[in-house]
Amino acid sequence: MAAFSSPLPDGLTARPLEPADARAVFEVMAAQELHDVGSVEIEEEDILGDWRRPSYDLGASSVAVLDGGTIVAFAELVAEERYDAAVLPSYRGRGIGTWLAHWVQQLARSRGAGIVGMPAPEGAPGDRLMQSLGYEVRWTSWVLRLPEGATIAERALPDGYALREATPADHEQVWTVTEDAFLEWSDRERQPLGDFAAQVWERGGFEPWHLQVITGPDGRIAGVANVWNASPLGDGQPLDTYVSRLAVAADHRHRGLAQALLVAAFAAGRERGAVTSTLSTDSRTGALSLYERVGMQVDSVWVHRAIRLD
Repeated sequence: MAAFSSPLPDGLTARPLEPADARAVFEVMAAQELHDVGSVEIEEEDILGDWRRPSYDLGASSVAVLDGGTIVAFAELVAEERYDAAVLPSYRGRGIGTWLAHWVQQLARSRGAGIVGMPAPEGAPGDRLMQSLGYEVRWTSWVLRLPEGATIAERALPDGYALREATPADHEQVWTVTEDAFLEWSDRERQPLGDFAAQVWERGGFEPWHLQVITGPDGRIAGVANVWNASPLGDGQPLDTYVSRLAVAADHRHRGLAQALLVAAFAAGRERGAVTSTLSTDSRTGALSLYERVGMQVDSVWVHRAIRLD
């Protein structure tokens, strides 16, 4: 854990996160999301998948803030220029968020980063705090939801294309197609295969239907959808099919493959009890209008703010 000289509020202590803290971190993030946007998009398995990445050193990249033995806030430098942080709503207004922001900046600077930032719901306390600390908006993102009872019009696949669940033999192609597509607009290094696997087919609770692919006339992967069912309002509440990754290879675009993948993914989710469907996109992709055209509606708006460390 990076050394940091500024003190925490009286009565609070700090230490690195440990694998056993996953549930507590989830509860802090969930409480913040529920307070700020009215739903919970994070799942504990998302956190565990990030922590299981072979390249990630949790102890060296995180800090937990505790009141006695209870985690009330945390921050993680999850990538070179990206961090996550959350504070229990009942602990806001005590300077904890500012302390976490400075802690992350110091750690990122020590690792040679020139900029660091994180997403927050537009206008929420975290957004306002970052703005007051000099963070600027790098891009905007939207969480879109297909309402209960709505469907996306089916799109027939072109001749020679086929849709199916992925098999282990497809995994390296799935990684390549997805990373190639995301790196067209995302300014970062290619995610290692092992890190990608930890968040996709090695994610807790993975089932074959969570990873669907479209193959082209040559039999190779042309499109990928990684999805699962979640309960954004908590356990026992209606399920939602969440699209974590959607990618189509550049030389197979403008043929309806993305729409076909969405139709199949959402149908598979509904067969397993989901009543709505959700995904997110941001202003770097130019895909917002695509999702709106198929009937999805903006549920919340997020901004990715960052600060330069020079």
